[in-house]
Amino acid sequence: MSQLNTSDFRKGSKVILDGEPYEMLEVNFVKPGKGQALYKCRMKNLIKGTILDRTYKSGDSLEAADVRTGEGQFLYKDATGFVFMEQETFEQFTIPLEVAGDQGRFLQDNAVCVILFWGELPIGLTAPQQAVMKVTYSETVARGNTSSNLTKPATVENGETVQVPAFVDMGDMIRINAQTGEYIERVR
Repeated sequence: MSQLNTSDFRKGSKVILDGEPYEMLEVNFVKPGKGQALYKCRMKNLIKGTILDRTYKSGDSLEAADVRTGEGQFLYKDATGFVFMEQETFEQFTIPLEVAGDQGRFLQDNAVCVILFWGELPIGLTAPQQAVMKVTYSETVARGNTSSNLTKPATVENGETVQVPAFVDMGDMIRINAQTGEYIERVR
C-alpha cells in the first residue's frame, strides 16, 4: 500500500489507522518555537463513525486507505439490511442497517445512491437528497383552532412518520428531505 507523508495530510485524506479506514476532518500545522513541526489531526472512523484526535511529527507517515465511491441502485430491504446492485458490474451487495443509519429511512425502489467502499466492503451510504412519497395516514385538523402554523404527524408509504402542515391529507404526494426527514412541499 502507498504511504501518506505528513506533508500530504489534507482535509478529506483517507488513511488506515489501527487496521480501519479514517477520514481526516481537520489538519492543523503547528510550528513551535523550537523542535519539530507538528500536525494535529482530527479523524473520523469510516466504519464506526467515532472521532479521534492524533498528533504527528513532521516526517511521520500513515498508510493510505483504499477507499472509493461508486453508485448503487436500491433494490429492496430485508432483515439483514439494504440490498443494492452496483451500476457497472450489476453485482448485488447488502449494506447492513447500522452502516446505512438514517440514510436508509426514505429510500425508494430503484433510487441511485452513492456508496463508499473500503476495498470491496461497503462502509457508507449517501441517499438521494429528496424523496417523493405518498401519505398513507394523517389525522384531520379542525380549521380555526390555532393562530400559528400547525403541523401534524403523517405516515408515508414506507412506514416512516413525518411532521407535515395541517393542509396535507391522506393520499397526497409530498416531497421530503431524505437527509433530515423534514417536509419540503406538497407535490401535485
